[in-house]
Amino acid sequence: MNTFGLYHPGASVLHRLPAGAKLLAVAVLILVLTLWIRQPWQVLPALGLAVLAYAAARIPPRLAVVQLRPLVWMLAIIAVFQVLVAGWERAVVICGSLLVAVALAALVTLTTRTTDMLDAIVRAARPLARVGVDPDRVGLVLVMTVRAIPLLGTVVTRVTEARKARGLGFSLRALVVPVVVGALRTAEAMGEALAARGVDD
Repeated sequence: MNTFGLYHPGASVLHRLPAGAKLLAVAVLILVLTLWIRQPWQVLPALGLAVLAYAAARIPPRLAVVQLRPLVWMLAIIAVFQVLVAGWERAVVICGSLLVAVALAALVTLTTRTTDMLDAIVRAARPLARVGVDPDRVGLVLVMTVRAIPLLGTVVTRVTEARKARGLGFSLRALVVPVVVGALRTAEAMGEALAARGVDD
């Protein structure tokens, strides 16, 4: 794995689809599922759809789990909060919707090269150049945002495993501080890499 890509090579239908079509499809699908999921039981068919999509893309189950494992901590915190303020049904709906959305977004990054994704976004943003928007910068910002999610998850996983290896119990401060430091270091490395490639500011 490198800093800029989680692409998993393959020859499935999802791999062959144009990057722009996949980005548009996943955005529409996430919006539809988010609006549709209103009852806890509706999370199951949505998760089933995500599982089928991963199977169609021939993504190894272990790789899929690695993508979603860092999300567990965030979902646990959200679930506890939702149970306290809105009940377990709302917690299932919120956490289930988030899990499906992240799984589908991760599937796009797994089946799409970052360069293809960047090209598709730049093409879509090109009409905005008439009002002074730089399409290249728009594409770069969006791709970096998409990449930041799994990168932050990797940092959380690394910190969690280090804490377990040292035999330390759970501590929110012991988790958050190293994650923030690791995220800043990753951001600094990405900034240096971009500067080395001639991207200013």
